[in-house]
Amino acid sequence: MLENINQLDTQLFLFINRKHNSFFDPIMYWASDKLFWIPFYTFLLYIIMREFKKKSAYVLLAIAFLITICDQTASHLIKNAFKRLRPSHEPSLENLIHLSKAGPGGQYGFISSHSANAFGLATFLIFLLPRKYNWLKYVLVCWAVLVAYSRIYNGVHYPTDVIVAAFLGIFYGSTIAYFSKKIHFREK
Repeated sequence: MLENINQLDTQLFLFINRKHNSFFDPIMYWASDKLFWIPFYTFLLYIIMREFKKKSAYVLLAIAFLITICDQTASHLIKNAFKRLRPSHEPSLENLIHLSKAGPGGQYGFISSHSANAFGLATFLIFLLPRKYNWLKYVLVCWAVLVAYSRIYNGVHYPTDVIVAAFLGIFYGSTIAYFSKKIHFREK
């Protein structure tokens, strides 16, 4: 069964990765680049500070904790436990994949820390922000999906790498949002 899942995962990866073209290549490269998103993060910081005022420090601490736990779980705990080669390091796929100019990434790919972090942050803010920011919640979902998809498109993750990472991020993001609301934002 595991072999069938791996085979399906590889086929789906190759299907997505082969869809590259000169228009989307730079878009997907930048979608995976953390520094590219600094203006977006700055905008989110502005929204957080405007909405939560003095309590924004708690929100920012919760986000720092969230990103740390998502990243460390994905990058160190899970990757080191499973040691699944990235598709970009898989010898049998060497001549079949398209890599972005970012290169092949580290040796192991299960799971994607980019995807865990993006889905963690998106989920946390979706649960924490009030209803008037529903438009932003849709933007956050699209952003997280774009980041995750770009990891497959760029040749450095299999679909299961980003799907499992998304679930991890959603779990951590919703859990930390729940406790943040209970501790710092309970209604009086």
